[in-house]
Amino acid sequence: MSLIKTTTTLIIFCLFIITLACTETKTAEDYFYSGFKKGKSGNYRGSIQDYNKAIELNPKLTNAFYNRAVMKSNLKNWQGAIEDYNKALELTPNYSSAYLNRAASKGILGDFIGAINDYTKAIELNPNNTLGYHDRGHAKNQLQDYKGAIEDYNKVIELDPNNALGYFYRGISRSSLRDYKGAIQDFNKVIELNPNYAGVYYGRGLVKLVIMQKNSGCLDLSKAAELGYVEAHKSIKKHCN
Repeated sequence: MSLIKTTTTLIIFCLFIITLACTETKTAEDYFYSGFKKGKSGNYRGSIQDYNKAIELNPKLTNAFYNRAVMKSNLKNWQGAIEDYNKALELTPNYSSAYLNRAASKGILGDFIGAINDYTKAIELNPNNTLGYHDRGHAKNQLQDYKGAIEDYNKVIELDPNNALGYFYRGISRSSLRDYKGAIQDFNKVIELNPNYAGVYYGRGLVKLVIMQKNSGCLDLSKAAELGYVEAHKSIKKHCN
């Protein structure tokens, strides 16, 4: 009887050692790829836990910090994301995407100057990336630097002449500077590129109302409403009835 107990105890002990050994052999890369898979499936918290472990095993794994930052952004933990992007950039100073993403997080937190600085660095590293110019233009708009924003949207359009959003946001910046003719030209181009974009009909309609083209403006607002732009209904009620 004691022999059976001893044997059973030995087997359990051996299984424990084998399990422990298997656990300890997981590498930083194993946790990294596990975190990547969890993140891709929408399990952001589980992904972060795996990246935590990967970083514990390899504190110089740049992409673990970067990916963990993305997961934190998905959970709207913007400050936590910024801290991880900081670490990724400390390890890899020319990481253009980290500058872009950190800039986006800073912008969401209202740090538009910090965002612009990061977008500028990203553009220096990758001058043909339209996203850097596009998003820097947004940040400049937030600071009411409409001329600076237009310069960035000009660059977007230069790099990608069919970029509808580049024309759309340049049109908004132009309308902010009371360049209504230029704004309408940009909105017309957006409609040419994407005739089902509700927001551009709404924007063009409002500009037309400002320059006293009521009938045409109200037609644009009606088109925006038809395409599902909720705010258009309020504007129609206010200006067109």
